[in-house]
Amino acid sequence: MTDMQQALDDVLRRVTTGSPRVPGVVAVVTDRERDVYTGAAGERVLGSGEEMTPDTVCAVFSTTKAVTGTVCLQLVEEGRLDLDAPAREYVPELGEVQVLEGFAEDGSPRLRPPRRDVTTRMLLLHTAGFAYDFFNEDYNRLATDHGQPSVVTASRASLRTPLLFDPGEQWEYGSSIDWAGLVVEGITGRRLGEVMTEQVLAPLGMSDTSFTLTPDTRSRLARIHQRADDGSLTPLHDFELPSDPEVHMGGHGLYSTAVDYAKFLRMWLNDGAGPGGQVLQPSTVSMAERNGLGELKVKGLPGVDPALSNDAEFFPGLSKSWALTFMVNDDDAPTGRPAGSLAWAGLANLFYWIDRHNGIAGFWGTQVFPFADAVLVQGYYDLETAVYRTLGARGSRAPAAV
Repeated sequence: MTDMQQALDDVLRRVTTGSPRVPGVVAVVTDRERDVYTGAAGERVLGSGEEMTPDTVCAVFSTTKAVTGTVCLQLVEEGRLDLDAPAREYVPELGEVQVLEGFAEDGSPRLRPPRRDVTTRMLLLHTAGFAYDFFNEDYNRLATDHGQPSVVTASRASLRTPLLFDPGEQWEYGSSIDWAGLVVEGITGRRLGEVMTEQVLAPLGMSDTSFTLTPDTRSRLARIHQRADDGSLTPLHDFELPSDPEVHMGGHGLYSTAVDYAKFLRMWLNDGAGPGGQVLQPSTVSMAERNGLGELKVKGLPGVDPALSNDAEFFPGLSKSWALTFMVNDDDAPTGRPAGSLAWAGLANLFYWIDRHNGIAGFWGTQVFPFADAVLVQGYYDLETAVYRTLGARGSRAPAAV
């Protein structure tokens, strides 16, 4: 057994057997050529006896975003998408969005027209002004007091929300990349999942990744679990993303496996190359990995809905930027991840990173609410730290900027 395998197996075993614990977790680490570690521990459903395995299927939530972003970048390469054109040219509904300026005395939203158009670049950078109701108090008020549907309904109505500010002026994490998925559909005239499969998933061999469960993938599905205040876990047997959604939500709607997602990460390590050819051109990858926010910075995410998320911030105190469509750590991280690396996460405590400097990437998959679970965040950091320690693959790289 290699040092890495032993160290990472120990991390997975610890988080699934300690107190508090998690039901099950799977992790894959890849270099530019192959998976260098694949491991799993625990159960798909707590108490079921069904082992978590590398091919366990998870709802991957916001790790969907980078796949949608990749399709957008392909359309840019084809000359069909102008990132800086008004996005309403592709999705007319975006021409109808208003800016929320607070609430009147009777509780009704006060709205005004935005001072500029939303662009697809703003959507991919999260500077358009859209938010999530579990990370923003105003959106939460729209949901609780005004019946605004949740994005987990995968409905068009769930996306018809106001902007929190004029487009391009701030960074706010939210439903922007669901809208970017509709930009793809507006340009291609096809559903996002169909375009994804043809242009990204099939060329990379990601046969277990889809917006819809098949009988095979359902048979390997891990259930989401809810963590209570006392640390206990309850399987949410009745919670599932819509199997035939009205909207293929480009921001959160995919099901996948750790092994499948590692293929996507490996493509980014390899300047856009996959087993089926170039998914993206090297020049596009180089452009997309750069900080696109200018002087703006990624901020912490407040846990407005405690059932879905704790307060969350990666590497508190370190400067973070945003690229197309990843977080960029501007400084070396304490795990060993160098400055300029790419990363993000999914609501059920899924995490990944892409270190193009050292040619290493990893994916951590589990199914637990709320986000930023202390056991899982520490476990993920421990895994990443163990990867860099066993590889000796440290080294700083100054983050690129536009």
